[in-house]
Amino acid sequence: MKKIIITVVLLAMFGYAVFDLVKSGDRNQSTLNNEETIEDQESDTVTDQSNSPEVTVGLEVGNLAPDFELQTLSGETAKLSDYRGQKVMLNFWATWCPPCRAEMPDMEKFHQEKDVVILAVNLTETEASMQDVHDFTEEFRLTFPILLDEKIEVATTYQIRPIPTSYMIDSNGVIQYQAFGALNYEMMVAEFEKMQ
Repeated sequence: MKKIIITVVLLAMFGYAVFDLVKSGDRNQSTLNNEETIEDQESDTVTDQSNSPEVTVGLEVGNLAPDFELQTLSGETAKLSDYRGQKVMLNFWATWCPPCRAEMPDMEKFHQEKDVVILAVNLTETEASMQDVHDFTEEFRLTFPILLDEKIEVATTYQIRPIPTSYMIDSNGVIQYQAFGALNYEMMVAEFEKMQ
């Protein structure tokens, strides 16, 4: 009996290893495609109107944040570059994510008390239903724009792995801070105050 159990466990472990290897190959291909997209964007450098040096489009601190356009939960269209001239917190989240739930009250407080634009990008393809997103925003009484990444295209561009992930983007559209995981109110304010 012990030999059968050990054999089953070993087969399960082997099966999982093969599955993980195959999935890893898919992720690497997706990352490769995404890197090509970013390289295409990086070939375009941008000079802002204040005659500062050229800025490269990318995902690192000091890079110009990649532009995107998504529909909001209320049916409007939002484009990141439309918020140039304002400080932006770009946040990727989902309703089923416990750290996202924990972070939302602080994000709402941050939105209410500081002169910041919050663009909360919901990973809509991962949701059980759109009703979950509506219920979530009502439960937390969120007043900032909820953007719907229905095909996970923007999350792929931004190479989102853990959620929540947040970017603090200054008024010139340049990434000033990245956070992988939940932020509390004090952390949000501290990073906000460091931006131009």
